[in-house]
Amino acid sequence: MPKIEVNQNLFFNLLGKKYNDWEVFEKVLTTAKAELDEKPDETLPEAERVIKIELNDTNRPDLWSTAGLARCLREHAGGKKNDYTKFMSTKEKILDTAERVVTVDPELKDIRPYMVSFVISGKPIDEPMLLDIIQTQEKLCWNFGRKRKTVSMGVYRVADIQWPVHYKAVDPDTTSFIPLQCDQPMTCRQILKDHPKGKDFGWILEGMKKFPLLTDNRGETMSMAPIINSATLGQVKVGDKDLMVELTGSEMESLLLSANIVACDFADAGYEILPVKVEHPYDTGFGKTIVTPFYFQPTTDAHLSAANKKLGCDLTEKEMLEALEKMGNSVTYKAIDTTEKTAPYCKANKNDVLYTIAPAPYRNDFLHEADVVEDVMIGRGLDSFEPAKPNDFTIGRLLPITLFSRKAKNILTGMGYQEMIFNYMGSKKNYIDRMNISAEKVIEVANPMSENYQFIRPSIIPSLLESESQSGNAVYPHKIYEIGKVAFIEPSENTGTKTIQSLGFITVASNANFNEAASEVSTLLYYLDHQYEVKETEDPRFIPGRQAAIMVNGKQVGIFGELHPQVLTNWEITVPCVAGEINLEEIM
Repeated sequence: MPKIEVNQNLFFNLLGKKYNDWEVFEKVLTTAKAELDEKPDETLPEAERVIKIELNDTNRPDLWSTAGLARCLREHAGGKKNDYTKFMSTKEKILDTAERVVTVDPELKDIRPYMVSFVISGKPIDEPMLLDIIQTQEKLCWNFGRKRKTVSMGVYRVADIQWPVHYKAVDPDTTSFIPLQCDQPMTCRQILKDHPKGKDFGWILEGMKKFPLLTDNRGETMSMAPIINSATLGQVKVGDKDLMVELTGSEMESLLLSANIVACDFADAGYEILPVKVEHPYDTGFGKTIVTPFYFQPTTDAHLSAANKKLGCDLTEKEMLEALEKMGNSVTYKAIDTTEKTAPYCKANKNDVLYTIAPAPYRNDFLHEADVVEDVMIGRGLDSFEPAKPNDFTIGRLLPITLFSRKAKNILTGMGYQEMIFNYMGSKKNYIDRMNISAEKVIEVANPMSENYQFIRPSIIPSLLESESQSGNAVYPHKIYEIGKVAFIEPSENTGTKTIQSLGFITVASNANFNEAASEVSTLLYYLDHQYEVKETEDPRFIPGRQAAIMVNGKQVGIFGELHPQVLTNWEITVPCVAGEINLEEIM
């Protein structure tokens, strides 16, 4: 989980309150799903004391900074709320940017296509604020921006910039500038090989024929995103007054949210936010030309009856409104009919209230009504809910599918297989690219914090192959299996997705072949007391003509066969491999 270090004086000034009792302060931190990691060293001068805090919610990157955390605690306690609408453009309201314009090169579309920007002004940057800028940049770009791949951030001295600024694609072998931490020019390609930051983040631009470069109108280099700033325009120091903040990346929504977070943080610290117009030659999903900071978050609806049902309480209309507003939300509400469709948790002939929540510009974590209910719970305060003992007497028992799965495990273990257990989430590389399949039915997480956990697994076979790819030195044959959940997009379901209990197995050996796989499937289904048929299939994961679908009552319930050589190459497996997968819920 993210950990941040906050300057004690800066934090308490933004909070509007000072805490001397650290036990009380730690209790207050639960409002932000945070906990005290380390108290400040009281032997140091007060201006140098640092509080270390651990955040337990990766869905709220706005809390990963001094100003963001202070804002959350301040508003929850009923303190001052700032008006961010004055510097926030919307679809209906586009703010004037004067000469502050950035142009984007069409060639960047397939390199690093999107950019957003704004300017902070009003007072010089002091040392605690500069350190917090650096920390916010690191936390946002490393955690939320997937190690700078989808989001990177740069800060520059406006006094030295001549507008308009240009974000363009350049030849990395002929373009050079002096990067930070250096005193001699280096080509863009050389920076990737020799500069410490180039070694850390060069993988993002690896294989690109051209690199992204940010320059002002005189041609002075500002940075090579997402690697390093220049030592001229990109070196910010204590005392600098006006700063340009830019963010580049591959996901426009993530860039907009990150820009809003940083802009709101500076606004809370007393700085003026000046919008910047960025002109893209292609559509960004929000139009070609966009003025940022930009409010883009959709509203989310929630029912009073749903909150009371899920929280086990009896909130009034006003209490729910107050709880939501304490979390920084803008809320409207109205009484509604009590039909099952409009008020699913409300009994007949009882009034219900529908709330429409517009999240703060620095938040984008409302995906469902349940997220709103969680905000109500936190806004009301966890201590406000009285503990209640269960009223029902129940007897625990195993589900039928669990019992059936255990039976299948016993059979496979008797056949010489070893059970494995894997994560249900993984990367596009493992679940899609390496398996030679389309992403059409694979479920992607809307707001992943890491590309390693971006997709829900649609099959158990990739998990087994990942284990096999690390087992090349073990004595063959390798026979492993797993029984667990898989999920995929299924339009016929009410939710649009389907989750099933699946059995996957692989055998890796020099003599592994289709006939052996067919024999294994036959043995397994015989002891599971099931009749089945086989049918020819064309699954890209398997070799054509050496694969078969398992059919029960005319419906496909599984597949087995010899894995395609390209799949094995993708996983760096050099021994023949057969695999199979069966939907246990269909044959139970």
